[in-house]
Amino acid sequence: MKLIVLKKSIIITVLAIIFAIVAIGVCAGALAVTAFKSEGDRVIVIDAGHGGIDAGVVGRVTDVKESDINLAIAKQLKSYFSEAGFTVVMTRTSNGGLYGLPNSGFKMRDMKKRKQIIEESSADMVISVHQNSCPLETRRGGQVFYNPDSECGKALADCIQSSLNNMKECVKKSSALAGDYYMLKCTESPSVIVECGFLTNGEDEKLLSSPEYQKSVAYAIFKGAVSYYG
Repeated sequence: MKLIVLKKSIIITVLAIIFAIVAIGVCAGALAVTAFKSEGDRVIVIDAGHGGIDAGVVGRVTDVKESDINLAIAKQLKSYFSEAGFTVVMTRTSNGGLYGLPNSGFKMRDMKKRKQIIEESSADMVISVHQNSCPLETRRGGQVFYNPDSECGKALADCIQSSLNNMKECVKKSSALAGDYYMLKCTESPSVIVECGFLTNGEDEKLLSSPEYQKSVAYAIFKGAVSYYG
């Protein structure tokens, strides 16, 4: 009788493991591989958008460059992940772009180089840092985008968006949005674009130009990303 009970217990345990693996497999294989990794084995690629002659959005009040803010926040984000034991790869670490010569086609060369870095690092997660713009100057706040074809990407975006919504500076809670962007579709790994705020809004521009707020928004992104694994 004890033997029968033991066998049933083993069967139930095996089935539970199989069901867990199947559930994880829904996320296009990427999460299935990383689910059993420790923090040190997980590779987080942090992509600071723009750079070089491509400044991105420019602040309306101070003329601050999006590319500079992106890099500052990306570096803060890297420090949080590294301190938590994750392996971190940055697509760019300086103010320069990744396109080589600044001639025709530089933007696509820049994005393809970022894709190459993501692929060569075997990324488990990709976070691309950007700043937003809108003709309506009152529009403000963080907005996260994900690949609509990636369930894992949406789950990651929801986690980070929730964390941004919980910041004390948040004036209006937003939902993560699907986006048709190259950086979201260049990898099968969970990938998001985090627009940290609007440089076309005076209040957001003031916040995003502050090293203290850059650190705060980086920490919010980090918390959201880590909760995805939780």
